[in-house]
This record gives sequence, C-alpha cells and structure tokens, in this order.
Amino acid sequence: MSLIILGVFAAVYFGMILGKIPGTNLDRTGVALLGAIVLLATGTVQVNSFFDAVDIGTILLLFSLMILSAQFQLAGTYSYIVKKIGNYDFNPTKLLAVILLTTAILSALLINDIVCLALTPLVIEICSKRQFNPIPFLLGVACASNIGSAATLVGNPQNILVGEALKLSFSKYLFDSFVPVLLSLVSLWLILSWQYKKHWLMPVKKIVVDEQPFSLGQSIKGGIITLCLLAVFIFGFFSRDVAALSAAGFLLISRSMRSRDILKNVNWQLLVLFISLFIVNFALNESGMLQEFQNFVLNGGIDLYKPGWLFVVSAGLSNIVSNVPTVMLLLPLAKHPLAGSVLALSSTLAGNFFIVGSIANIIVVQQSDRLGVHLSWVEHAKTGMPVALVSLTIAGLWLWLSS
Repeated sequence: MSLIILGVFAAVYFGMILGKIPGTNLDRTGVALLGAIVLLATGTVQVNSFFDAVDIGTILLLFSLMILSAQFQLAGTYSYIVKKIGNYDFNPTKLLAVILLTTAILSALLINDIVCLALTPLVIEICSKRQFNPIPFLLGVACASNIGSAATLVGNPQNILVGEALKLSFSKYLFDSFVPVLLSLVSLWLILSWQYKKHWLMPVKKIVVDEQPFSLGQSIKGGIITLCLLAVFIFGFFSRDVAALSAAGFLLISRSMRSRDILKNVNWQLLVLFISLFIVNFALNESGMLQEFQNFVLNGGIDLYKPGWLFVVSAGLSNIVSNVPTVMLLLPLAKHPLAGSVLALSSTLAGNFFIVGSIANIIVVQQSDRLGVHLSWVEHAKTGMPVALVSLTIAGLWLWLSS
C-alpha cells in the first residue's frame, strides 16, 4: 500500500509541477483526479473514508463564493465598474493606480480567479481606446489580484482552505494581512511605474469585448449579500460555510437570472482539483510518510513547525507545484499560532513570482492571448519576481514584528 501511495503522490505532484503528464492531455485537475481514483479503486483509501479525507466546509465555502462572484459577473457589475474608470481622463500612472486598487478590493471580497476572468478583457479594451500599452495594466491586474486576495480568508482558494481547516478568526487574520497587503500594493505600483515610465504608449488595435448588460437591481442584491456575509465572517454569528451556502441559495432564487447560467460560472475544475488533492494528501498523511519526511528534514536543521521555515518553504514550493497543492501538503504541519497567516500570506504572495505560481496569473495570460495581446513569461517575471520578493519580505517582517 505504501508503494501505491508514494507512487500516486509522486505522479500527482509531478503533474502539478509540469501542469500535465507528458504524452497525455491530462491537465493538473485530470492528474489529481486520476490519482484519487487509483487510491480509491485499489482500496488504499476506503470510499467510506471520503468525508474524513475531504474538508466539506472548504468545498462548500469555495462553491458558495463562486456563486456570489457569478452574481456580479452576470449582473454586469464588473463591466460597469471598469467602464466608469475608463471614462475618467486619467494619465497612465493614475489609471494604473485605480485599476490596481479596484482589482485588489474585488479580489479581497470575491475569489480572485473570477475577478481576473472578468477584468482582463475590459482592461485591454480601455487600453486599446486610449492607445496605452496594455502590458503594465495586465501585469497589474494579475499581481494586484494575488496581493488583494491575500487580505482576507475568502479572497482565494488557498486562503479559504487555510481559514476553514485551521478555524482562523477572520478579523485576526485581517489584522495580520492588512499592512503587508497595503504596502505590497504600493510597491507594485512603484515597480510598474518605474519599469514602464517610457513605455506607456503603444499603437493598439481597437478592441471591443462582449459584456453583460448592467443590472442595478442584481448588483445591489449581490452587494447586500456580500456585506451581510462580511459581517458574519468578521463577527462570527454563524459558521462561514453554512452562511455562504445560505447566501448562494438566496442568490439562486431570481426572476431574471437562470440558475443554469449562474452555475456555468462555477469553476468545477477547481472544485474537482480540491477534492482530489484532499484524497491524495489524506492517504499520504495516514500512511505516516509525511511524518517521516518531517523527521528527515528536521534532522537536516529544517523545522517546518517553526513559522520562519514554514514561510520560506511555502513560498518556494508554491512556485514549483502552485499554491493550492502546497498549502494542502503543508497544512498538517501548521501547529504554531502564526502558521495559518504564514501559509496564507506566503503561498499567495509568492504566486506573483512566476506565471504558474497562481491560477489568476494563468487566467490573465490566457484571456490576453485570446484578444491578441501576448504577455510572455519573461515580461511577467521581470515584474513578478521583484514584486513577489518585496511583498514576501514585507509580510515576513510584519509577521515577525507582530508575533
């Protein structure tokens, strides 16, 4: 059994690194799902252990927040906000600052992946109208979505996982994250403004994207639900997963939006990835091999139970296998009172280093390519690397000072 678990774990995380299994069309989700199927089919993980392996609260919260994000997307809220920004006669640096702040705030309240999906084509359209170079603005959307999502326990999938698994206080985490996030956003603006100070203008083919018509009523409905959920999260009236699921159920009751359209905007691939990785990591943890690995690295002078080492390893591993698999792998070692904030901040902020470090980055790149704007690995790394290093340094120092 140990050989099966080790083989499946190695194959799954190898797939996480490459993004696929060579010679097949399996992507990260497919690789993780196949690994989980092998463990269940061979009896290595019993079917009746499913609810022990999978954190249902995390899945429900993630699903519910996807429904909330879909509400704003179908109501045309994202389009309306970006169009309003585009109507002001900002110079490039001011426009960049407003886009960064808008992206960060939306990503903190809603899931950053869907925010990037909605904002990327709209930002390209604004740049094409003004003949601005779209690259710094797209880099801004990608990096600001990661930084902004680090601010709360509902901003991205890995933070949702950390918050639910460790039962973190929403307000306590906000205290740990707010200053690093704010300073990181300022750093991002300064870096992009300096890097592109002579390259703001560029002849761009005029692009007009299809967008949802704006519905004031549906946007207000989504806004009220969001504020109510934030109150629940901050003051802890109910469990976060049940509150979010109740909100999703309320949003599905609509006279103007079909439930099938709302559910189309749910990232089912990500939910399957989560469930599959839960099963793979459960098998590894139950086998005792994770503890053996911990003892091995401890003998080498690396104590992953200490926040400093956990911060460094989480940040580094997030750029190898991506942040969600990293957090799942390291969660059993999160015993220190600061471990939750360390995992959430380090794994999220490290996502800016390379394109593959975050799904949000990949979404921006893919959406841009679809509209004829190519954002290369080199272009991203030129900005992403210094942004990630600066933001990680800020977060590490803040957590150390506040501990």
